[in-house]
Amino acid sequence: MSARRGTTDLCGILVVDKPAGMTSHDVVNRVRRASGERRIGHAGTLDPMATGVLVVLVGPAARLAPYLTAAEKSYVARIVFGAQTDTDDADGCIIATAPVPDEVGDPFFAAGTVASLVGVHEQIPPAYSAIKRNGQIAYEVARKGESLDLPARTIEVTHAQLVGVELAPPAWDVEFVVSKGTYIRALARDLGLAMDTVAHLGALRRTRSGALSIEHAVSLDDMNEPADVAALFADPITALGLPVAHVGAGLAAPVSNGVQLESPQLGDTPDGLVVVEHDGVLLAIYDRCGASARAVAVIPGGVARGSQWQR
Repeated sequence: MSARRGTTDLCGILVVDKPAGMTSHDVVNRVRRASGERRIGHAGTLDPMATGVLVVLVGPAARLAPYLTAAEKSYVARIVFGAQTDTDDADGCIIATAPVPDEVGDPFFAAGTVASLVGVHEQIPPAYSAIKRNGQIAYEVARKGESLDLPARTIEVTHAQLVGVELAPPAWDVEFVVSKGTYIRALARDLGLAMDTVAHLGALRRTRSGALSIEHAVSLDDMNEPADVAALFADPITALGLPVAHVGAGLAAPVSNGVQLESPQLGDTPDGLVVVEHDGVLLAIYDRCGASARAVAVIPGGVARGSQWQR
């Protein structure tokens, strides 16, 4: 343990398969207890009912959060028609019901409707969300029986494919790939309205966050002590999915100190964000622009993958 209470030498990225019934903060607390490290964050919140990929950042690796939260995400969602809830998902209370048109049960109609969702949309976030407006948090206001005037935000659905149709209750299972900030609950809500009925999100599983997929995920049950956590760290270079510059020992120390570099020192990487690594350890992220490159995130000690990565 280090001298500062609640800090360790651990530094890495975990891809957790979040179980249903836990908040993202619950997962953070579980990792905090197992690791002994208080500096724990996550990239991309999952609602309690949702399962699947939750990227957890341990120690100084939390500095990578801005470069992971912006990632495109993939889901498998169940959209249940005929009932609307106050939270837009199955954890909420039913506030409205409506007849479901017969065509909702037609797989050909369903497949075409789902495919038509691909594109850029203006989406109003759910009333029960963590969005802040005028110093108030939407879900706290909603719990009081009130509502915030949440402005629409631009989101993009890059993939939408029907997986299956259920008749009782009427439901569609759909694969989505969406941009940062997209609420799948809101997609379900709006799809119900588009079908002249109502709908809510019945189940949700995140299958990918950026370059990290469910195949990379580990169970919380596998983390009982710091050594367990360290062994399960994902490859940070894979996680970020950015161009990579490999530097020798002579340049590793300057990079670790965030020294400005000349672009040729980063090899043939393109302009933009570049991961700089030495001997398999991520040292920093640089922003390459023209003839020079500046450090935008430096990780003390670097970020390495665990021994059980890609086991």
